[in-house]
Amino acid sequence: MQARTPTPPKTLDELRELALKFARAEPADALGGKTQQVFARLVDMPEQSAVRSISELAALLDVNPSTLTRLAKRLGFEGFGEFQSVFRNAIAGEPRYFYSRQADQLLHNADAEASEIETMARLGRESIANIEGFIGQLEADKLAAAAGLLAKAKRVRVHGERQFHGFASFLAYGLGMLRSDAALLDAPRLGLAEAISQLEPGDVVVVASCAPYTRSVADVAKAAARNGQRVIAITDSRSSPLVAPAEHAFFIPHASSFISNSMGAYIVFSEGLLNLVAWQLGDAALEALQRREDLIEALGIETP
Repeated sequence: MQARTPTPPKTLDELRELALKFARAEPADALGGKTQQVFARLVDMPEQSAVRSISELAALLDVNPSTLTRLAKRLGFEGFGEFQSVFRNAIAGEPRYFYSRQADQLLHNADAEASEIETMARLGRESIANIEGFIGQLEADKLAAAAGLLAKAKRVRVHGERQFHGFASFLAYGLGMLRSDAALLDAPRLGLAEAISQLEPGDVVVVASCAPYTRSVADVAKAAARNGQRVIAITDSRSSPLVAPAEHAFFIPHASSFISNSMGAYIVFSEGLLNLVAWQLGDAALEALQRREDLIEALGIETP
């Protein structure tokens, strides 16, 4: 009996949802590992997927053009052109993509002969594009649900390694300004297993990493989910190993000429998330901030 041809997705949102299902093995083994990664990357960069030729995209993704054609047909499309039209229809005239289309034109008045200034200007343009990239993927209901978890869970722990240790510290510090029992996962440095074992079902663990992913962060996400914690992933792609164990996942681009992964858009995202948590907490957040200010004054922490 011939396998039924799947109904092809009609919108970018449907493509994103399908990429998440594949990442979470729903349906299981529907795509091979490499093909799944290619699909996720196409969905993560909708503007490039809309405007580049199949040859250009294949070169960018380090695959043969035939791989993209086969992917399109696996998804139920007649060919790659029909698959690409979903991206083109989503991008054309869509206001939320305006700023990322315009990002390369921003800061154009920087002195081209002043290499130091141009270096800063270029990084600024790239960060703007990354910020617009994640804003274009946000969904209000999922943001509200994640902020609600961070506001109301008994305990919140944040985990990131290497470069993302700084990001995790920033997010944990911000949460600590608004509520009690929010901290880095292994702040006492007793070990990750010990830190997770002290959490209860329903507590929240936030994990953060982007390609190349840190293995221990992916392992923490899986272990915490098995232990009954509710996992929030802040990462870069729907093919990220942090996605499968996460209840909520947010995707932040990091393309940049910076010497490492650019963190600018990640910090902006965390600032927005902290504002949403404060809004969820309402008066309780204001009271927490006031207590903190009183202690800062009593301890003479800030200089005049």
